[in-house]
Formats: sequence, C-alpha cells, structure tokens
Amino acid sequence: MDAPSAAKPPRRRRRLLGGALSKEWAYVRRAPGTFLWLVALAVTTQVIGHISPEFRDEFLRQRSTNLHELSTRPIRVLIGSAFWLDGGGWFGYFVLYNIFHVPAERWLGTRRWLGVVVVSHVGATYLSEGVLYWAIRNGNAPASAVNTLDVGVSYALAGVQAVLFHRLAGPWRWCYLAAVLLWYGSALVHGRTFTDVGHLTAALLGLACYPLTRGRGPAWNPTSWLRSLRRR
Repeated sequence: MDAPSAAKPPRRRRRLLGGALSKEWAYVRRAPGTFLWLVALAVTTQVIGHISPEFRDEFLRQRSTNLHELSTRPIRVLIGSAFWLDGGGWFGYFVLYNIFHVPAERWLGTRRWLGVVVVSHVGATYLSEGVLYWAIRNGNAPASAVNTLDVGVSYALAGVQAVLFHRLAGPWRWCYLAAVLLWYGSALVHGRTFTDVGHLTAALLGLACYPLTRGRGPAWNPTSWLRSLRRR
C-alpha cells in the first residue's frame, strides 16, 4: 500500500519540472530571433576564448566594420561584426537582450524587430565611420585608424532601446526617452569617440523607426500593469 504513495512525489516533481520547462520554452519561442542571436554569440564567445591573444585582435579586425573592411567587403563585415563581442561578457548581454530585445521582438514581431536592428547597426556604422574618415582627413586621427577594431552588437542594442519609446504610454515614454538620450549623449560628450557617435546615432535611428511600430497594438502603461499586479 505504501508503494503508490511513495511514487507520487517523483511524479509530482516531474510534472512541476515539465511545467517549468514548458513555460521557459514558450518564453523563448515568442522571441526566436533574439535567442538564436544569443546562441550564436555564445558560440563565438567560446571561439574567441580559445584563440591566443596574439591572434585574437587580427582575427576580429578582419571581421570589423572599419574603413578598410567596409571599402573592400562591406556586406561580409556588416553581417559578421554583429556576431562577435569585443569587451563585456556574454552573460551581461544575455541580461540586456532579455530586458530590451525580447519585449521589442514580441511587440514588433521578428521581421520588424530585425528591421530596427539592421537600420540601427548599418546606419550607425556608416555614420560613425564617416566621422572617423573625416577626422583622419583633417589630421584629427591617425591614418592607422582605418584598420581599427570595431565589432559588437551595441549599435543594434541602442536602436532597439530607443524604439521601445513608442511602446510606452503617457509620461513614462518621455522619462524613458530622456534616460536613453542622456545615457548616450553624455557618453558622447565625455568620450568623443567614433563609437560614441555611433551609439547616439543608433538611438536616433531607433526613434526614427516609428513607421515599423504602427499597428502593433496599444501603448503599454506601466502604471496600469502595476495596478493589475496588486489586484491579483
């Protein structure tokens, strides 16, 4: 008589585990582009970790959106540079992707979200590299800067952060926009590098992606959301 009751706890644990896994899979499935990107970044981060420091910079430089590579093989480096991290750990981006990319992809849908990513990444790359080219021509940057190392996902992240402005309702959106512009604007004022130009440009391009947000449902009001949580 004791055997069936002893079997209940393991079955219950399996049901709970199965339910948890089902919820996690549903979460991932609603933002497939974001999580496929994270998987690719995890793989490339492991690859970089096994490359010797002497070879690492040259390896990444060949995949960089610097002036030299953009002038010789632009499509390859524009795509390839978005799958390598230079600085910052993968887990940090995992957190940021879940905070910004996941809600953006769920809201916009994968195609429109990808449109924001491409516009921000490509547009900010060309404008920031144009600023660098101008600096080189005017003697404000060394000629060797044409081969600078420039890979990463931060331009796309800045653009997605900014497009979420259109998702928010009421005064929340203006507070959010002020925070985004203050973050990237202050970095430009203090850093004054071409990447700082790129980040602010990407944020502005994300704001300009408003046409991609039309017809994607009503604005989200955090106040109403908090009130609904209190009623539960």
